[in-house]
Amino acid sequence: MKVVILAGAIFGSAVLLAASGPAPTMPHRSAERSEGTASCASTVCHGSLTPWKESSVLQNEYVTWTRQDKHAQAYSVLRNDVSKQIAKKLRLGKAAWESSLCLDCHAHNVPAARRSERFVLSDGVTCESCHGPAGKWLSAHDDVGRTHEQNLADGVYPLDDPAARARLCLGCHGGNADRFVTHRMMSAGHPRISFELQTFSMIQPAHFATSQAEHPQAKPWNGARIWAVGQAVAVAEQMSVLGNFLRNRDGVFPELALFDCNACHHEMSDKRWKPQGAFGETPPPGVVRLNESNLLLLRVIARQVDADLGTRVMEAGAALQAANAGDGDLPVAAKKMKDAADEVERRLRSFTFSEEVMAGLARAIVDDGAAGHFLDYASAEQAFMSLGSIVDFMNRSGFLADPAGANAALADLAETLKSDESFRAKEFQSKLGSLRKVVREK
Repeated sequence: MKVVILAGAIFGSAVLLAASGPAPTMPHRSAERSEGTASCASTVCHGSLTPWKESSVLQNEYVTWTRQDKHAQAYSVLRNDVSKQIAKKLRLGKAAWESSLCLDCHAHNVPAARRSERFVLSDGVTCESCHGPAGKWLSAHDDVGRTHEQNLADGVYPLDDPAARARLCLGCHGGNADRFVTHRMMSAGHPRISFELQTFSMIQPAHFATSQAEHPQAKPWNGARIWAVGQAVAVAEQMSVLGNFLRNRDGVFPELALFDCNACHHEMSDKRWKPQGAFGETPPPGVVRLNESNLLLLRVIARQVDADLGTRVMEAGAALQAANAGDGDLPVAAKKMKDAADEVERRLRSFTFSEEVMAGLARAIVDDGAAGHFLDYASAEQAFMSLGSIVDFMNRSGFLADPAGANAALADLAETLKSDESFRAKEFQSKLGSLRKVVREK
């Protein structure tokens, strides 16, 4: 694990809270035409070698993407030896760079009829993969007097909305009903998916204003809200797949990517079943645990937002565990948990992340760890990234008394997460406690 928590440039961008209503159309589902990255690359557009200080945007976004952003190399990865072997093992019948199974996340794989003459599939995950196909708004989006709302109406994807941003990123970095890194794909060699919205946003090379001193129009990035919304949306997306029997199936088995990898992938002599879990009684011995990594953090968030909402999440979690063990209807239980996650996301739109709240969130994660709720690698990894996001935002907000101590504690905790094979839950649990000392008590 890489500690990126209290280092790096301050993130800045407008963070607007979504109004109630239908979710915006995802870029890959848009009916508009994709114009290709060449449409953005002019030096008087987004291809400037240096930022324009007098501009409302940096104007060098294309250069940042091509030179620093791994999304620009996403397609080329499909031509390496590992990808060739994965395609062969999966019996795709075609190369990885020709298969929609791979292209849907490694490129802006829209139908041919929606591609302009300047569109190049091998550009990878492009501007339009995230900002939306530009066919309707490209020529007008920078007109004098043009508003952001007008651009959104013409198909610009609202990345300034935390929930919309989370759904977009998680579409590939987590999975949804359209695209999913399955257990079969991982068995063939695809890396395990690991993602936390705020952490990955911070390590993403910023191609928008990051300094209010240099760009007064840049607005503070609320890292705590981004983290919390990301957790809620991740649970909602997981439940959407889990509750869909057409999607949650791989032959006679359920889709095992939705479950805890290390529940099965360990030595037979390593007895891991415990009689009690975060949501009450764990599944009986022999029943594979669900991947609870985001659920455990949603539980923490819900309790901070509202005690009754915390109880609702706990009850939904208990019902989900029971259904997974055969005592209940799994689609019904998954829908119950999705509804609870959606309600958490809605409540977060107007929730205030005060010093007391952020300290409470950090302490709750530490205390849950001490209670033994992060015993598998995926949940420990998610707890670590979550703590990093919270502590970082506390520091940026001037709420952290000992930043150096926090960094040292996070670095020490990261050492326990170097690999899932060497992970030892007791060691993680022990080192987690040192973070409580650097979070200011109220």
